[in-house]
Amino acid sequence: MANPLHFGHPVRPVDSCRLLRPNPVSCEDPPVTDDHPRDSPEDHPEDSPTGDPADRESAYELLQRGLALMRTRHHAQAAVILERAAAAEPRKASILEALGRAAFNSGQFERARATFEALLEIEPSSHYAQFALGQSLRKLGRDREAWTHLRLAVALEPRSSLYRSTLARVPDPRGGDDN
Repeated sequence: MANPLHFGHPVRPVDSCRLLRPNPVSCEDPPVTDDHPRDSPEDHPEDSPTGDPADRESAYELLQRGLALMRTRHHAQAAVILERAAAAEPRKASILEALGRAAFNSGQFERARATFEALLEIEPSSHYAQFALGQSLRKLGRDREAWTHLRLAVALEPRSSLYRSTLARVPDPRGGDDN
């Protein structure tokens, strides 16, 4: 069955040659020389050595870059960018949700678990955060804990067939079959 957190899209391997910038260079690019610089500091103000906050990307810009990387299934790269956004805005639910999804879809299940737990501290009634935390715990082999969060997701959003079917696949730790 397809992984429901990446919406049925296969996870592509990460191209280690791509840079985490809007206009990455490829591995086939010529080496950097003084005659032909690859990028100038003006091209990437987020890397500015001045440390001036005006020279850095905002959390919103980082979130948008991370989401764009996720749309192209570059989840590991998105997680790096979204981690920067989360550092800038640690209690922003939209950033934490995107970071958790990127971590999960890149196979970083412990990081995803921690991120979804942080999201639930901010939005305890988020059915998606409960579901995603349950899925992360399942990947970590912690079915008993996963069942609890999946059950909460179903309780918070009972119309979701995805949540119900996922819960049905996790053994009930109480020993019963009535998920």
